[in-house]
Amino acid sequence: MRTEQQALKVSLAAILLVSVLGIGFGLVSGSFAILFDGVFSLMDAVMSVVSLTVAGLISRSVTNRLSRRTQNAFTMGFWHFEPIVLLVNSALMMGVAAYALVQAVSALLSGGREVDFGPAVVYAAVVVVITVVMGVLEHRANKRIRSEFVAMDVKGWIMAGGVTGALLIAFVIGMLIDGTAAAWFMPYVDPAVLTVVALVLIPVPFSTLRKALSEVSLVTPPGLRTSAEAVAEEVSAAEGFDDYRVYASAQGRSRTVEIVFYVPKGLPPRALEDWDRIRDTVEARLGGDDPHAWITVSFTTKDAPATSA
Repeated sequence: MRTEQQALKVSLAAILLVSVLGIGFGLVSGSFAILFDGVFSLMDAVMSVVSLTVAGLISRSVTNRLSRRTQNAFTMGFWHFEPIVLLVNSALMMGVAAYALVQAVSALLSGGREVDFGPAVVYAAVVVVITVVMGVLEHRANKRIRSEFVAMDVKGWIMAGGVTGALLIAFVIGMLIDGTAAAWFMPYVDPAVLTVVALVLIPVPFSTLRKALSEVSLVTPPGLRTSAEAVAEEVSAAEGFDDYRVYASAQGRSRTVEIVFYVPKGLPPRALEDWDRIRDTVEARLGGDDPHAWITVSFTTKDAPATSA
């Protein structure tokens, strides 16, 4: 897996396999926990398709491999879709886990649920192997790729591995207590482990949800603003400008920075090449060679707007 799209495609195939196994074994064994695992994986597969589509659009956009009609329709690129996808994905994960928690508690209060632990153990053992392999492979690949989508996918595999590992332990315990004095607890094994799993899963996507929400809301990252203001301060002092204003945001892998320099009135005219030199200096200092950086530098003789202390 050398590219973001390759990693997501391999992950999608594995997720679909886990989903089919989960839904099938869930129906055969009567385990709502396994059925939940399958549905959770199916939802993850759908979001992986969306992520793959967005990643492909972003990649083709920065390399100018889109049709002219698409380019004209999305002149600002497709970066803004990335945090939206992460936001929806995180919210869905938390919502599905919350629903599973309600169902598990309801089952516990109504006397539990009968489960055939034989097929359940087989399912859990197979899926644990799949999740561990996929999590490790994607994590290693993302050290080079450095994709938010792949990072979110790794979290998904970690969550899936934790869920299935807990199911495996619980189902093995259910098999061992069959025919013993503790057999009365067998109907409660499935909803009990699902309750624990749901409680663990609900807060896991929260950090991704919070970050994506801040990017959708165009909250300025402090680090990006600090670095941009440092560059603007140096350039303003060197060129004798009155003041400057910095506007910055980050959306997924993109960084948008706009710097307005307030030039004193009455200065002698400068060649356009001189203004371009200032722009080039600012862009170079802010990593303008990054294809995901959108840097705008402008100049005006209007008075700088007042700022609050």
